[in-house]
Amino acid sequence: MNDVSLKKDNLLLGKVPQVTIFFWIIKIMATTVGETAADFLNFNLNWGLSSTSLLMAVLLLLVLFFQIRCEKYIPSLYWLAVVLISVVGTLVTDNLVDNLGMALSTATIIFAIALLATFAAWYASEKTLSIHSINTRKRELFYWLTILFTFALGTAAGDLMAEGLNLGYALSAIIFAALIGAVTLAFFRFKLNGVFAFWFGYVLTRPFGASIGDYLSQPQDEGGLGLGTTVTSMAFLMIILCLVIYLTKSRVDELKIPQNPDL
Repeated sequence: MNDVSLKKDNLLLGKVPQVTIFFWIIKIMATTVGETAADFLNFNLNWGLSSTSLLMAVLLLLVLFFQIRCEKYIPSLYWLAVVLISVVGTLVTDNLVDNLGMALSTATIIFAIALLATFAAWYASEKTLSIHSINTRKRELFYWLTILFTFALGTAAGDLMAEGLNLGYALSAIIFAALIGAVTLAFFRFKLNGVFAFWFGYVLTRPFGASIGDYLSQPQDEGGLGLGTTVTSMAFLMIILCLVIYLTKSRVDELKIPQNPDL
């Protein structure tokens, strides 16, 4: 059967989207929303870091519950989970740095170790890290845990570059964009391993998107354009919504699982 969006025996087929240009556009915008929405809820609405973190964590768990229980890839549900996990990943780092006083360099190291440990446990259990193999509930749980750590790591690394090292948001975005370009070139030109390229790029798009979000939303005297978190969050959410509607109707990103589990 070529249609992999159906459930077969105990396998969950087609639970994640195909990696297309739409995937990367929405992912980068989701990271931007994660950065600006967390600031909007925390500061603009005066919810406070703890209350915002609790509410977003509950919403994320609720959405992930339905995401994991559903039998196929549903663009609106999947990308809602990604947006929420982006917000929560940002808040996890913010709690460690702002509430507990942890240095950004320490947070970056901790999340890097946590991400590597998750990869190691995933590979030891399933013998693959490919998103083309997300066809069991266990693999999907590993997948979402990995994504959470990529967002937390990306937040810490991005803030370390822009604020800790005083490089600024614009320069940090340029640096991360250059790194993403290097990985892309290595994959298409020099046949870099697809699984490694995907996850390395996935980590890099988090600080890239966050740097863009901060550059657009932060005041001009802090190195931003001063658009504010409300305008930035709403603009990117509208673009994400339009793209998700297109993907829902066109189904161009439904994942076809190949015989070879590599990307």
